[in-house]
Amino acid sequence: MTRFFDLDEANETLRELRPILAALRDQRAELIRLRDRVLATTPVDEPTPGASPDAAEATENLRLLRMRMQGVIDQMQAGVVRIDELGVTLRDIETGLIDFAALVTGRQVWLCWRLGEDEVAWWHELSTGFDGRLPLTELV
Repeated sequence: MTRFFDLDEANETLRELRPILAALRDQRAELIRLRDRVLATTPVDEPTPGASPDAAEATENLRLLRMRMQGVIDQMQAGVVRIDELGVTLRDIETGLIDFAALVTGRQVWLCWRLGEDEVAWWHELSTGFDGRLPLTELV
């Protein structure tokens, strides 16, 4: 069931959302860095007994990078689950863009906010996205 927010509820929820969204943004950047390191690592077959120490070290480093990636993914999943539990729609992790479902004179709209904004001050129709958002002063 969709949770509908009024403006005060949406702004109040931002106190909990800001740190979650900032963490997700940072975790996304970390995941990209780790992925790039994994891609730059030359794959090494499982070291055989007597293999060079360099091959064994490269294999272990790759394993540790992949484990760290999984840890970051797990943290991100927890953040996304919490956002979902709050009834908020996550649109973009990189910019911290979220939407709150709202009812205005019987029609559903999205109250729109992203990291760095002081408060919810934008909205858009269900059929439009960020590019179609308008100031709340134009909401009728």
